[in-house]
Amino acid sequence: MRKLAFLLMFAVFFVSCDKKDKVEKAIEEVPVELTVERFDKVFYESDPNELSKIKQQFPYFFPEGNEDTVWTNKMKNPLLKQVHDEVQKKFGNFQKERGDLEELFRHIKYYFPETGLPKVVTLISEVDTDNKVIYTDSLLILSLDVYLGKDHEFYTGFPEYQRKTFEKSQLLSDVVSSFAIRKIVPPTDRTLLSQMIYFGKELYMKDLLIPQISDADKIGYTPEQIAWSQENEGYIWRYFVDEKLLYDSDPKLPGRFINPAPFSKFYLEIDNESPGQIGRWIGWQIVRSYMKNNDVSLQQLLQTDAKEIFDKSKYKPKK
Repeated sequence: MRKLAFLLMFAVFFVSCDKKDKVEKAIEEVPVELTVERFDKVFYESDPNELSKIKQQFPYFFPEGNEDTVWTNKMKNPLLKQVHDEVQKKFGNFQKERGDLEELFRHIKYYFPETGLPKVVTLISEVDTDNKVIYTDSLLILSLDVYLGKDHEFYTGFPEYQRKTFEKSQLLSDVVSSFAIRKIVPPTDRTLLSQMIYFGKELYMKDLLIPQISDADKIGYTPEQIAWSQENEGYIWRYFVDEKLLYDSDPKLPGRFINPAPFSKFYLEIDNESPGQIGRWIGWQIVRSYMKNNDVSLQQLLQTDAKEIFDKSKYKPKK
């Protein structure tokens, strides 16, 4: 009997792997060639006398109402030139990143065929952490000075939990997050479960669109925080259930379990050991379980409400 069960499990695993292989092979055939424009290089490596030409090439970066001296002063600013030099050291000719982005957009075009290819434009945003990536129909704007590495001297004023997301390995993950906002139906209520599932959908999109990226980079954790979450999954889930938090709309809950933070707030001794956003991580596991146990497309998942996903997920946390 045990041998039969093992054979059945092996067969399911083999079929699943074969299906994934076929999908990835189909994705490899999707034609993608991105246009990349390095505004950061053009701007900081040009003479101020060339500003009018730059403004014609990149009009969306020059809003009306500012004197030209605002921009020429930036071009000559020693600190900003140093930032530019550091970006060049980290990213060079951007060819590897361009290849990674084209691989991402092959996946996006496979799962969302109607999606057009945006023009990729890189810039220096003076470490604007709120706008690391901006995705529109025609443009994908990347602030490269926010990906120089968590230990870079430019980031000394930022808390550790935020600095760890300033790694170059976070770039693709942030692009998917910006893209996902346009595809996931927002929650219809403010319950903790709805918010968990919303971000669980986003993280599951990363499973499909950037499968080569580690789970840690998808959610902005360290490998140790992923391990902690896996080891304590059952305990976290019992806490949510025992405290009747899943259908609670308390406005404090996002700050405790959903929003970026140094740790999650159970108000217990384990708080300092836990990573922030643990509600997103649990929502991710629920969505993964739902997709494993239901024959639905990615588009159907993104349209399905949180309660239905939870009810049909057969989610059972690891003990």
